[in-house]
Amino acid sequence: MGQHVIKMPDIGEGIAEVEVIAWKVAVGDSVGEDQVVAEVMTDKAMVEIPSPVAGTVLSLGGAPGEMMAVGSELIRLEVEGAGNVAGGAGIGNGDSGMAKAGAAAADAAPAQAVQTVPETSQAKPVPAPASVAPASTTPHSPLPIPGSAPTRGTLQPGERPLASPAVRRRAWDLGVELRYVPPTGAGGRITHADLDAYAASGGQTRSGGNSGSGYARRGGETQIPVIGLRRRIAQKMQDSWTRIPHITYVEEIDVTEVEALRATLNTRHGAERGKLTLLPFLARAIVLALRDFPQMNARFDDEANIVTRYGGVQLGIATQSEVGLSVPVVAHAEALDLWQTAAEIARLANAVRTGKATREELSGSTITISSLGPIGGIASTPIINHPEVAIVGVNRIIERPCFRGGHVVARKLMNLSSSFDHRIVDGMEAAEFVQAIRALLENPTLLFVE
Repeated sequence: MGQHVIKMPDIGEGIAEVEVIAWKVAVGDSVGEDQVVAEVMTDKAMVEIPSPVAGTVLSLGGAPGEMMAVGSELIRLEVEGAGNVAGGAGIGNGDSGMAKAGAAAADAAPAQAVQTVPETSQAKPVPAPASVAPASTTPHSPLPIPGSAPTRGTLQPGERPLASPAVRRRAWDLGVELRYVPPTGAGGRITHADLDAYAASGGQTRSGGNSGSGYARRGGETQIPVIGLRRRIAQKMQDSWTRIPHITYVEEIDVTEVEALRATLNTRHGAERGKLTLLPFLARAIVLALRDFPQMNARFDDEANIVTRYGGVQLGIATQSEVGLSVPVVAHAEALDLWQTAAEIARLANAVRTGKATREELSGSTITISSLGPIGGIASTPIINHPEVAIVGVNRIIERPCFRGGHVVARKLMNLSSSFDHRIVDGMEAAEFVQAIRALLENPTLLFVE
């Protein structure tokens, strides 16, 4: 028997280190050729690492959330034959000290003794897993039914249950810890029916059996590691808020006419061209307004003190997924019509939510739209996507009575809450830019006048 070391592959683009997100195997597990053994994350993308050989796991190179250098030991396997490591005795119990000893032995071996796993066969974009709290007895993590073992098919401590946001919210309301719910959905995903079946079988809730009382005392605490995409988001938001003096301007817009136009276009062309939301209209309004306000379509290098204005509009669309917020980019939005814009927004949103968005699709935006749709509230203070200088926030549409021509009529109203880098954009410029967008949306025929 020999040992085979898989090193952290060079994923490309000058990346020096990546973050371990999740292990798909444990010490002692048997691994097949091409089986995924780990998920790691670069600045933008989730990547899965398969094993090029079959063997048994002897040690793992790092804990979830740990940063690992490219070329460092990721995982060590016991394999048939000589393996690719000279010597290597003493590895196998999987503790951190032995793993470090194995890494040292690998580093001391000749250059040809330990091979870096080729990027072409070892780095594959994958959907990012949902974050979960460590298994513990907490007010948000009730125990399974006393005296019973987890049902076959349920997740074990440390594993990550797969479920949609709606299922997670319902599980929270029911006081159910998802790792105890046997999944029946595709790919091991927990469904609403699984929750119903678990509750019907007597699954315990937060109230400790006193489900009739909403005043039961609760105790305990939950610690949730901030790793992966959530850590990247936290760092990005802190950097943007710390570096950029924000000014936020909120304006009410009457979207009655553009909503009527949208309904008409969907009725006539929706079947063959796809349904339009408000976002393509807003994107078109921003593109046209930027012709008069090119200072908004820019990126500010505050270290070199250089503002770069762009001719093309690389429109970022803030998109929520199960693991956090990403900003895919509609490239050259100025060259797309309404349906092309709508199709590209839908394609990018799906790529983000399935974890298949590429680095290129998540980079290079020059101005961003942030929308929470029907739950968008009446106002917000969006944080600028550094190093951009402007972000347009969309709030929900509300039908309210308004005075028009001396009469009270029902109109559909929506606020735009937009933030600007006050170092580059003056308050008057910010107001005039939003007013230009307002004029286009309130008179939607202007969206089609060149």
